[in-house]
Amino acid sequence: MLFFVVAASSQLQAASLNVIYNFSAAGNGGINCNAALVQGSDGNFYGVTAYGGNSNDGTVFKVTPAGVLTTLVSFNGTNGMWPVAALVQGSDGNFYGTTDGGGSSGYGTVFKVTPGGVLTTLASFTGANGEYCAAGLVQGSDGNFYGTVSQGGSANEGTVFKITPGGILTTLVSFTGANGAYPRAALVQGSDGNLYGTTNDGGSANDGTVFKITPGGVLTTLVSFTGANGVYPEAPLVQGSDGNFYGTTEANYGTVFKMTPAGVLTTLVSFNYANGGFPRAAVVLANDGNFYGTTSGGGSGGDGILFELTPGGVLTVLASFTGANGNSSQAGLVQGSDGNFYGTTTSGGSSNNGVVFQLVIPLQPVPALPRWGVVALAMGLFIAFAAFLNRTAKN
Repeated sequence: MLFFVVAASSQLQAASLNVIYNFSAAGNGGINCNAALVQGSDGNFYGVTAYGGNSNDGTVFKVTPAGVLTTLVSFNGTNGMWPVAALVQGSDGNFYGTTDGGGSSGYGTVFKVTPGGVLTTLASFTGANGEYCAAGLVQGSDGNFYGTVSQGGSANEGTVFKITPGGILTTLVSFTGANGAYPRAALVQGSDGNLYGTTNDGGSANDGTVFKITPGGVLTTLVSFTGANGVYPEAPLVQGSDGNFYGTTEANYGTVFKMTPAGVLTTLVSFNYANGGFPRAAVVLANDGNFYGTTSGGGSGGDGILFELTPGGVLTVLASFTGANGNSSQAGLVQGSDGNFYGTTTSGGSSNNGVVFQLVIPLQPVPALPRWGVVALAMGLFIAFAAFLNRTAKN
């Protein structure tokens, strides 16, 4: 009989933060990246910058995991300007996104761009149907895209909208303050088919809300933030493998929270600046079951941190931004197909115009067997081999 001996686990090796691209002072590749990256089906990462490009109105770019960046689109006002939200790759292989300004009325656009960089403006916001889209899109199970705009609508406090891949836009809800105001985050479709999101203001205490909305436009306010449980959420939610939703609030150093689909909220972490501060991005659920995220400030140098969070609320600071390796990350992480995490910063780097970075978390090393374990394993193998020889001789 063989005995397999497992030793006590050793500690995780330190994470490493690597800059793979510095946005340049010239701005031809874009500057001030506020948005998370998305990994396309071709293995490259796609993103946007708020400024830079040919007209200094922002760009769409592609960057390889090795850091080779290609500018795909330069916005010029007419086709949109100031994109600040992450792209989403649609089921047709194209990327869909929004701009915070520009278009036919100057209030922002919804656009489609091919992986090769051909851009089509699908809709321009007009004020009545919303204005200033600082949030990205999500493609629903019905094939349509859903999103929010931070102002406009019937009360000028933002809307939730639906847009078809062909560009037909429908306003589903206008926020009024009581049911939330000024949403700045993308929606997420839950496993129940409903859409979940946050507003930066409004609700019972004017500190923001978490809401649920059906694809048909029926809105339910699930949580009103009160300060004690967080204030001013700016980031999308993510649904965990346990069915609950996880998110962040930004003000008063910020929090990470868990919310059940019914709206029961638990604060998992309160940031205190030393362990990070002012998270403005969503956490991402990684393939190890933990959540990973960034803060825009705090940490050892005050420039923000990268952290790991267990579903139970145990927070580990993995790395701190120092300015040279980036500063003020306002975008969430994405886990690449290689297992590493990729993200962007708004500033810092060699030209102080932001960076694209890679976070590498080494696998837990396999612990060595203690000496008595090695002896036991050798004896077991010897006994098994002797028994095999004995059976062979009898046959």
